[in-house]
Amino acid sequence: MDAFFPAFMAALLAEIGDKTQLLALALALHFRRIAPVLLGIALAALANSALAALAGVLLAPMLTHEAAVLMLALALFFAGGGAMIKQSSPEPVQTSRLGPVLVSFLAFFVLELGDKTQFLTFAIALRSGSFWLTMAGATAGVLLISAAVVITGRAWERLPVTSVRRAIGVLFALLGLWAAVLALRLI
Repeated sequence: MDAFFPAFMAALLAEIGDKTQLLALALALHFRRIAPVLLGIALAALANSALAALAGVLLAPMLTHEAAVLMLALALFFAGGGAMIKQSSPEPVQTSRLGPVLVSFLAFFVLELGDKTQFLTFAIALRSGSFWLTMAGATAGVLLISAAVVITGRAWERLPVTSVRRAIGVLFALLGLWAAVLALRLI
């Protein structure tokens, strides 16, 4: 569980109010079918988490423990900074013959590539060396917050997401600072 819980919490917190959540809401409102949209999102989250965790596990044997922790610190700083940036709404969903599962998968997969959640997943897998637990935790975190947005619909927009994102940004930055101090053996 050394990898599952950190990956789950990092993904869950990083995705709150992120552009992908706005996309999930737009897809749910456009298609008016929750299950196919969530299936597409789940498959995309699984694919992105698998790519990130695989890269982390493959790189892990090449780095020292301190270097892996320093990479985690960088990922946390990056996520903290990303949480401070105001998210704009994605473009309206266009009509497509691909269907809700494939449209949701493709849109979510592309939007998540290189995202802070993927960087955090990579760094957690790099530090832990655990592909399966990191991938499962990150996927579960993304899926849980996406499902909450899709199921609650427009009610999600009434939450103080900007304030929550700022608090999460500060939390990630502080955790990044702590990880950097540990990696550099300053304490």
